[in-house]
Amino acid sequence: MSSKEMEKKIIDSYRKDEKMMILVFAQWCINHDLIPEQLYKKAYPGQAENQALKEAMELTVPKEEAGDIPNDTLLGVLSMFGNEDLAFVVSEEIQRNRLL
Repeated sequence: MSSKEMEKKIIDSYRKDEKMMILVFAQWCINHDLIPEQLYKKAYPGQAENQALKEAMELTVPKEEAGDIPNDTLLGVLSMFGNEDLAFVVSEEIQRNRLL
């Protein structure tokens, strides 16, 4: 495998993992009766609509059908992808609403 092919494979894998992170965030919000787009906008007020979040919303399920997503798992995933601002907003919601 050439270095160019390896680079493409790594980038594709990262994008796939990033989409999964966004889906985890969106489903966690749904599970806690929060609106993912509002939390995202609060964390990143200057950004335009997030297409990946929009796509993830199409994959979420009603909270009655969803599995539990622990707060620490979501915060860890957000931090792993460098979404510290979003992790901060999520932490605020956890504290404000006592989402334990």
